[in-house]
Amino acid sequence: MQHMASALGFQAPVSLATAARLGFSDRRRRLIPHICIRSFRVRAATPSSQTHRDQKTTVRRSANYQPPIWDHHYLQSLSSEYTGDGYVKRSAELKEAVRRTMREKTEDPLEKLELIDAVQRLGVSYHFRAESRSTLELMMVNDDGGLMISDWCSKGDLYAAALHFRLLRQHQCKVPPGVFECFKDKSGMFKESLCKDTKGLLSLYEASYLSEGGDHESILEEARDFTTKHLKEYLTDKNDIDGDLEMLVAHALELPLHWTMPRMEARWFIDAYERRSNKNAMLLEFAKLDFNMVQAVHQEDLKYASRWWDNMRWRERLPFGRDRILENYLWSVGQVYEPQFQHYRRMATRINQIITCIDDIYDIYGTLDELQLFTNAVESWDVNAIEQLPHYMKICFFGFYNCINEMAYDTLKEHNVHILPYLKKKWQDLCQCYMREAKWSYIGYIPTFEEYLNYAWITVAGPVMLLHGYFLSANFLTNDELQCLETYPDIIKWPAIVARLTNDLGTSSDEMKRGDVPKSIQIYMHETGASVEDAREHVKHLINKAWNKINEARVTDSPFNRAFVEMATNLARVAQFIYQYGDGHGHDIGGKNKDRVISLLIEPISLTSK
Repeated sequence: MQHMASALGFQAPVSLATAARLGFSDRRRRLIPHICIRSFRVRAATPSSQTHRDQKTTVRRSANYQPPIWDHHYLQSLSSEYTGDGYVKRSAELKEAVRRTMREKTEDPLEKLELIDAVQRLGVSYHFRAESRSTLELMMVNDDGGLMISDWCSKGDLYAAALHFRLLRQHQCKVPPGVFECFKDKSGMFKESLCKDTKGLLSLYEASYLSEGGDHESILEEARDFTTKHLKEYLTDKNDIDGDLEMLVAHALELPLHWTMPRMEARWFIDAYERRSNKNAMLLEFAKLDFNMVQAVHQEDLKYASRWWDNMRWRERLPFGRDRILENYLWSVGQVYEPQFQHYRRMATRINQIITCIDDIYDIYGTLDELQLFTNAVESWDVNAIEQLPHYMKICFFGFYNCINEMAYDTLKEHNVHILPYLKKKWQDLCQCYMREAKWSYIGYIPTFEEYLNYAWITVAGPVMLLHGYFLSANFLTNDELQCLETYPDIIKWPAIVARLTNDLGTSSDEMKRGDVPKSIQIYMHETGASVEDAREHVKHLINKAWNKINEARVTDSPFNRAFVEMATNLARVAQFIYQYGDGHGHDIGGKNKDRVISLLIEPISLTSK
């Protein structure tokens, strides 16, 4: 164990007296002599520390965060031409034409399924939810009362069967996976003849990610392994390959459709759909125009958020923290991009930026004594508690306190519901978990993997984000929903776990370099002796399992409406987006991340055909 600790950068054991002062139990204190301190995490001066001193000469660390590449003046300069009456009129005309197409009767039900799928992936399904839902409900059963999917199976149409299955589960319909048994041979394996049906394999691959886990869903896990293997082989076979299909396969293998951030998928799929020979021209034009018009709304959101952040003046008063207003807006737009949720995005961006700053105080800047004072202030929720805080914490606590109380007052005023107790409880839980991790870091304590995750899915702040999202987006609040929010229901817990684990995959190496508490990868290595590669694979396996739990929670009877269920699912999706190519939240995002932001929020799509 000492050898493993040394390899991860740990040093001398901490005293039992220090452990007792920090509140560790007798059982945990007995383990302390075997736990080591990381030299770069101890809150004291070291020759290699990157530090600066306040007026009391307290030595503090710096994470060396770079200034934002999207500064205030740049964001205020954003503008879009897609706001005029002419565009609004043309959009309404195209929308009605697409609606008529969706309502038309056709003898080919597959055309209906493909249209619904295209509408979803193009990012315009929020205009046609009623049409999509009614079509799918009609296709749930045929005249004989059997599942329509079984009709595709009897025809041996893997593509249609898997597409139908995926669409039903995406719309939170309960449909058993046993329909795919007909595509197996007598030995219980998927038929080898399917290997040449690349379009069908891709459809089954995407459907497999709607698995809810468990033995009754094992066929979907088998389908995922089977399709992944043969789709990878398809990409390596350059003799007989379709360019458009190759692009779709490569895109899906990088990240399955069910895990992608909807707004980013819409931007990518608009280009892919335009290449199709059988595309619906009206639908394509509508999707492009709608994307640009919604992008104009998002730019106004960003300008609003940037003005708020500039007025807060935290970038000058709390210069050690991450100045990431655009990145924090990405979390909001990733969860809910539709224009009618503008108020939600603007307020949620505030919450996300405040969380980022408080996280940096606990992780980087605050001394242990200061952090305890801040935690006490949050627990008491008393503005008078700021008298005990150092000046920089006064700035943070007062701004945070006023923001949350203002949101609670607005909800009381608009909905006649007192939500402050719910907000206070989740913020108290968050800061208590931050404090626990700070204590671990101070003494160099390495938690078990289970112990780490029990706190870390809270400290990723997903539950706090979703709680605010629920209150900000709800048109009305029910007692059943409020009672459920007093705990951490699965539809909140499991997306937060995905966010934590994807965060660890994307950021753990950088955080370890600057001396943060060990993350899941390092803890798993320490606990099992696994290599970095094996530890990363284990974390990816846990992400798969967490998605199964999300899928199960999506169809489980609960008091939450579909809009909130989708928002919670999107938290996991936006986390996959933010950390897909490293730390897209904390670091100055360049390269591919920068290009994606430009395509999402800055540059409109050309309306002329390619």
